[in-house]
Amino acid sequence: MEWFEALILGIIQGLTEFLPVSSSGHLIIGKELLGIGATENVVFEVVVHAATVLSTITILWREIAKLLAQTLKFQWNEETQYVCKILLSMIPVMIVGFCFKDKVESLFGEGLILVGIMLLLTAILLSFTKLVRFKERKNIGFGTAFIVGVAQAVAVLPGLSRSGTTIATGLLLGVKKEQMAQFSFLMVLVPILGEAFLSLIGGDFSVAASGIPISSLFCGFISAYVIGLFACRFMIEMVKRANLLWFALYCTVAGLTALIFGLC
Repeated sequence: MEWFEALILGIIQGLTEFLPVSSSGHLIIGKELLGIGATENVVFEVVVHAATVLSTITILWREIAKLLAQTLKFQWNEETQYVCKILLSMIPVMIVGFCFKDKVESLFGEGLILVGIMLLLTAILLSFTKLVRFKERKNIGFGTAFIVGVAQAVAVLPGLSRSGTTIATGLLLGVKKEQMAQFSFLMVLVPILGEAFLSLIGGDFSVAASGIPISSLFCGFISAYVIGLFACRFMIEMVKRANLLWFALYCTVAGLTALIFGLC
């Protein structure tokens, strides 16, 4: 992988991780266009996902610090409850990751046809947030947190946007717009770090075996981190206005394009 290829894929990851258009799907499309092998992609994905986690922490560090400080008081306060809701939302994706990850990958694969179908499904889900009328609640409840967690687990399929699926699910359940984007970004931090750790100890993460130069990994990391900073802040403001139809339109075009190229 050349440095400019890593730079391009890092930008794609940093932008699409937070926008509801599927980072995994766009990385697959980018990999196909650039002719990058699957082994290289595993290593690169771990690096750029770590970069977007860092960008999330950078943007939301005040909220994260407050949550940790209040939780460590070991009192059943609002922050402790919020952290428990985040932990509850992680259970479905952890079950899928530990028990069914290999089966899901072998059953569905990661071809352009699957990516196209899942992008179209993402478009439909995003459209519902604008077309379906719902009554906003004040806070995220434990039941809602778990359902959103199930949505995150389903979004392991390439092309089905994790942020789009979780945010749309929360909005359709009546979660207040101001809360949903932040909750969606926070709930994914531990699963992404956990997946990176499992890849590391499982032997999947091997820079030497992948053949990717350190300079390329560095370019990918920096570009994903910098672009992720802007995308994270932008998406939080966008969700407050709940105007996701433009992303639905984009996913429709991208999905149809992926289907056409996958079938040709």
